[in-house]
Amino acid sequence: MTRTLHQFVPNFAAGDAIGVHVRLTQAALRAAGWESEIFYDEAQASVKKLGRHFTTWDRQIDGRGGDAWILFQLSTASRMTPFLLDQDIPFGVYFHNITPPLFFDRWEPGASGACNAALSEMRRLAPQSRFALANSSFSATDLDGAGYSPTAVCPVLFDAKELDATPNERLVQRLRRETADGGTRWLFIGRAAPNKCQHDLIAAFAAYREFYDPKARMTLVGGRTSNVYYRSLELLADELGVGGGVVEFTDTISHEEKLACYRAADVFVCLSEHEGFKVPLVESMHFEIPVIAYASTAVPETVGDAALLFDDKDPMLVAAAVDRVMRDDALRSDLVAAGRERAQDFSLERTSRTLLDQLDGFVR
Repeated sequence: MTRTLHQFVPNFAAGDAIGVHVRLTQAALRAAGWESEIFYDEAQASVKKLGRHFTTWDRQIDGRGGDAWILFQLSTASRMTPFLLDQDIPFGVYFHNITPPLFFDRWEPGASGACNAALSEMRRLAPQSRFALANSSFSATDLDGAGYSPTAVCPVLFDAKELDATPNERLVQRLRRETADGGTRWLFIGRAAPNKCQHDLIAAFAAYREFYDPKARMTLVGGRTSNVYYRSLELLADELGVGGGVVEFTDTISHEEKLACYRAADVFVCLSEHEGFKVPLVESMHFEIPVIAYASTAVPETVGDAALLFDDKDPMLVAAAVDRVMRDDALRSDLVAAGRERAQDFSLERTSRTLLDQLDGFVR
């Protein structure tokens, strides 16, 4: 008999990690013979036709009268939570992690409240959830603490083939021109949010420019979770003498522009203090960009032995680490080779197989 598992996702976006994961999860399920549709609360125009609004859910048709299952993509507070709790349809959770509210307390009280609401809903869902998957072992500990059982780990699904698409060549050329006469280009990809710690990146980059490479440039890619924090980053860059485009803030960009940033980068530096998985780390390894990162939360688990990790974010320490990677050809070569191998551990074939094997055990 054909099994049915539909996905519920609060915010369905075209290019973010969750949106890509949802699309690839559906493709893996359908390829394995499952029936699977996508239901959302909000969706970008480009992906709206790939699913339906969750209020159109029909228990008899979509839920097969109670025989279908739901996989809820949990990352934020949502109107879907009370809806799910009112249904008699069995459901499980895929947990993308929730940022602790304390990171936003001083910057965006509204965002802090939203994180608290998401954590509250996470706990409310636990008693009725039949199973829970997490994007990392780090995230799985949060599930265990909230009372979910059984739990398992399945990395985020993404397709490395999409990284081999044609980049925005105009942007590639512009970025390369800026460092044509020398200068290392740092890259970080992630929303402007206090937990991502772009302020630490700017401080470390300023030290690197001052003591090692006065022609260096840095690109910070990502939208804004906090406008106040984003503005503080711009002011900090100016104060430390790396404003005016030396540190470039891109805000949200297209997939082709993101590929251009990867192709022009010399090193990926991550000083984030809270990550549930961090897909750009794997993408950087795919592009053979050496990774230097602060060893927090799920970051060590994601990179394995394929990055230069440290437990201290002192700007001079980070700057010295980047300088070493750029000057030591053997170290750089080792990091690139290890990264290339580590990226294969997250190939779509492997992660899809892991997901399907776990669902086979949970959905009966």
